[in-house]
Amino acid sequence: MKYLIAGLGNIGPEYHETRHNIGFMMVDALAKDAGATFSDGRYGFTASFSLKGRQILLLKPSTYMNLSGNAVRYWLQKENIPQENLLVAVDDIALPFGTLRLRGKGSDAGHNGLKHIAETLGTQDYARLRFGIGNDFPQGGQVDYVLGRFTLQDWETMPERLKAAGEIIKSFCLAGLSITMNQYNKR
Repeated sequence: MKYLIAGLGNIGPEYHETRHNIGFMMVDALAKDAGATFSDGRYGFTASFSLKGRQILLLKPSTYMNLSGNAVRYWLQKENIPQENLLVAVDDIALPFGTLRLRGKGSDAGHNGLKHIAETLGTQDYARLRFGIGNDFPQGGQVDYVLGRFTLQDWETMPERLKAAGEIIKSFCLAGLSITMNQYNKR
């Protein structure tokens, strides 16, 4: 069985380790943990590893956030991965920093990356792992906030939160969506 784990973010040094790039950071941490390395491919950077007989393909789209659906659709089709084996790792301003929520479907909640994936795939029915980045910004300051850097306080717990995200992703691939949601969304 094959799985596509797409971590959303924007390419380029100006976006490196910004809040909006937490999706990239989640798949980077998972790749590091698995000893996998990314290579430049069509529509993005990919890395793969095996997990108890399952093939995991990690994707960091190079299409920029607003066109993430192009990369996701391409790699699903190229690798013949069923849509139910897709998980999108993404930032969420509606959740406090470090909060992790796995969902099997839902709205894009104003997130342009999720919106484009839904438009491209023609459905909202795909799993997403939301990583809370908080919303400590003044009215009208959302863009600067999500494209801004994490605080020192955030960095203190970042390794543990990225490890927890990796455990959720691995559980999704091994145990499935429902069991993983029941186990991890309660925390």
